Amino acid sequence: MKIFIVHAHPEPQSFCTAMKDTAVETFQSLGHEVQVSDLHQMNWNPVASSNDFEVRSQPDYLVYALEQREAYKSGKISPDIQAEIDKLKWCDVLIFNFPMYWFSVPAILKGWIDRVFISGFCYGGKRFYDQGGLKGKKGLMAFTLGGREHMFGEDKIHGDMSTMLRPLLRGSMAYVGLSVLPPFIGWHVPYITDEDRQILLKQYREYLTNLDQLEPLSFPSLANFDDRMMPKI
Repeated sequence: MKIFIVHAHPEPQSFCTAMKDTAVETFQSLGHEVQVSDLHQMNWNPVASSNDFEVRSQPDYLVYALEQREAYKSGKISPDIQAEIDKLKWCDVLIFNFPMYWFSVPAILKGWIDRVFISGFCYGGKRFYDQGGLKGKKGLMAFTLGGREHMFGEDKIHGDMSTMLRPLLRGSMAYVGLSVLPPFIGWHVPYITDEDRQILLKQYREYLTNLDQLEPLSFPSLANFDDRMMPKI
């Protein structure tokens, strides 16, 4: 397999970075190819703007998704975005590796999604969910957070984790056609012992080694909706 890891942690000595390194080592030991985009090391620009397009189809008013489509079609999209699109095309599995910030991804990773999951390739028209541009590829999130596992769930203090992750799992990964695998979560990482961190890394290795045995999460299929996207009876 070809694995593309998008890593979004500013500290090279962090546990989150250790998870990224563990993934690289595990996949390479299994004979897979790996590419990593370390967003902080790359000094990735997270801000979507008119600078993302060498030529504008509508120079007087920016409709970002429209310009994405036109620039991608004409080969006039910013080189940093094109390089990431090339990695998306290359990979079989996309992994987002990050620390959870405010029930979501860090801004630098959100900006990667905004700028790289482009209209005209990843989505657009009826190109979404199981017909999205990344159909046939797998996606997963591996992240760390400070909360304890018992804090998440129905009627728990932080609510259900699946609800919290819906904008990412459904609104980002599934929307562009990825077959989304259950996330791997490093619970309470800033507060646990080094021994417990090693146990987590061992669990992550086992998780990655058995990716093919994981059941993807369920999301809508366009076959169940009509041309107006109303449910078929």
